[in-house]
Amino acid sequence: MPVKPSDYLDITPEVATALAAGEAVVALESTIISHGMPYPRNVETATAVEAMVRDGGAVPATIAILDGRLKVGLSPDEIRHLGEPGSDVVKCSRRDLPFIIARQQDGATTVAATMIIAAMAGIHVFATGGIGGVHRGVEDTLDISADLEELARSNVAVVCAGIKSILDIGRTLEYLETRGVPVVGYETNTLPAFYSRSSGFAVDYRVDTAADVAAALQTKWDIGLDGGMVVAVPIPEQHALDNDEIDGVIDQAISEMQQQGITGKDTTPFLLASIAERTGGRSLEANSQLVLNNARVAAEVAVELSRGKSR
Repeated sequence: MPVKPSDYLDITPEVATALAAGEAVVALESTIISHGMPYPRNVETATAVEAMVRDGGAVPATIAILDGRLKVGLSPDEIRHLGEPGSDVVKCSRRDLPFIIARQQDGATTVAATMIIAAMAGIHVFATGGIGGVHRGVEDTLDISADLEELARSNVAVVCAGIKSILDIGRTLEYLETRGVPVVGYETNTLPAFYSRSSGFAVDYRVDTAADVAAALQTKWDIGLDGGMVVAVPIPEQHALDNDEIDGVIDQAISEMQQQGITGKDTTPFLLASIAERTGGRSLEANSQLVLNNARVAAEVAVELSRGKSR
């Protein structure tokens, strides 16, 4: 018998049952556990995010690679297994998957890798913090996140707080437009900028309900337009950071990163840690809160998508 991609998947019984019944499931990434926050904050946040998805009427499916197996749904012990060693766990994007699987290693999945595995499992809604994109100084580095290409490939909607504010937001939007990926604002006309509620850039479309998002997604895929959608949700106002302050902090962190010669997939973890230190931990709290908010909206979208399919 020929080997199929699904032969590499381990889907928990809860997630498998929900998928078979056409019920709402929300994918969650694991890089935020291993590289996004320090222990034990990372494990606490991952647990709270799963609870938020359940409260919204959907089943959470945190995704990772453990002993070379593509795991769709993690136990509390498995989440802790990724959280305790933190950045020692390999950060996996599309290019890394064959090697981590073949070598039977553990891996924390980025937005791109999570989308790939979610699509394999038949999950179409994914909640995360923010997506990657075109890095500042791209004219010298050509550093563009694989997240953008995956958004053009995989039929998974990514509910996030916009494009990470450490990136070149304008160029990232242009790249997504070229690849045909809609960027929609959830109850907003402007794109959120992760820690702050607005980047000043307009979104392609505004949507005000989860049903609107689900209808557009289903129509997109029904007419054969493969690829995902960015559903950008502003961070709750009480947890947002001041635009001018966070922009200044990011500029300082980027300058420090350049001085140390840090490049590639090490840039985001370095910048997030530097920003957390410079804001006295306020950015870390903001990060936790925006992920929880995104999980809430993602659960609503997944529920509406499942209702549409049942109709």
